[in-house]
Amino acid sequence: MIWRWRYEDANGGEVTDRPLPREIFTSQSDAESWLGETWRELLEAGVEQVTLLEDERVEYAGMSLRAQ
Repeated sequence: MIWRWRYEDANGGEVTDRPLPREIFTSQSDAESWLGETWRELLEAGVEQVTLLEDERVEYAGMSLRAQ
């Protein structure tokens, strides 16, 4: 299994117009830990929310990077 994050704008559209990390993880836990360490940098780069994918299956979608 391959886990990865899809970076999205506030409307849920994929952000592809700028260089962002394209990390690949071997577990959900590794992916979530990485996001916990880098979410601020992603937000500063214009990412508003993320979706976690296992291969092409959505584990969960539309998770905001902004404090609620």
